[in-house]
Amino acid sequence: MPNIIENLRIVLARIAQAERSAGRTPGAVQLLAVSKGHQAADIRAAFAAGQRRFGESYLQEAMDKMAALTDLALEWHFIGPVQSNKTKNIAEHFDWIHSIDRDKVALRLNQHRPAHLPPLAACIQVNISGEASKSGVEPGHLHDLAKLVNAQPRLQLRGLMAIPAAGDGLDGRQRAFRHLRQLAERLGRQGVALDTLSMGMSDDLEAAVAEGATLVRVGTAIFGARDRKG
Repeated sequence: MPNIIENLRIVLARIAQAERSAGRTPGAVQLLAVSKGHQAADIRAAFAAGQRRFGESYLQEAMDKMAALTDLALEWHFIGPVQSNKTKNIAEHFDWIHSIDRDKVALRLNQHRPAHLPPLAACIQVNISGEASKSGVEPGHLHDLAKLVNAQPRLQLRGLMAIPAAGDGLDGRQRAFRHLRQLAERLGRQGVALDTLSMGMSDDLEAAVAEGATLVRVGTAIFGARDRKG
C-alpha cells in the first residue's frame, strides 16, 4: 500500500524545486491530487496530510466518494471527458471543470449550475497534440469557444488544460506545454484574461512548471497505480 503522506511530501518538494529552477514565485503552482480510480480512504489520508484539491474523471465514482466524504472540506475538480448527459451532475457537484471542449457542453454546464453556488470555475481542454482519439478543442477554434465560455454567467473561465501525447517524449511534451502557454497569452492579448494553466502530471510536472503551469495534476506519484482502469 502506498505511503500517501510521504508521497505527497515528495511531490510537493518536486514542485517547489521546479519552481526554483524555473525562477517562479514560491507557491505559484498548486497541486491537484488525481484520485480517480482510488478509494475514499485514500483521499481521507491525503486530506489528513494537508491536500485539499482532488481530481476525478468518472462521474458516478466521484459522486460516491463525495457522499462518503461530506465531513471534509474538499475542492472537487472534474478532469475527464464530458458527455452531454453528465453536465447536470457535474455542474451541481463540482467546484471546477477542466475539460470543456465544445459549445454544447459549456452551454449545458451554465444552464445547470445552481444559482446558490459560485460560478463553476472552468478550463477549456485543448487538443494540443492533434490526436484524433483525444478530447479537446483544436487550437484554431479555441478563441471562439473561449469567448462563448467567458460570456456564460454561471461559468468562470479560468484557463486552459492539455494532455500532450505520451509518445512525444519529454521534449515533445515540453513543447506542447509551451504551445498551451502561448495560446493562453494570445487569448490575453485578445481580451480573454486567464489565470490557470492546468498541465503536467506525475512524470513531466517539472517540464510543465518550466513552461508556466499553475496547476499540476498528479495521481500515480501520490496514490500508486489505479485500482480501476480508465
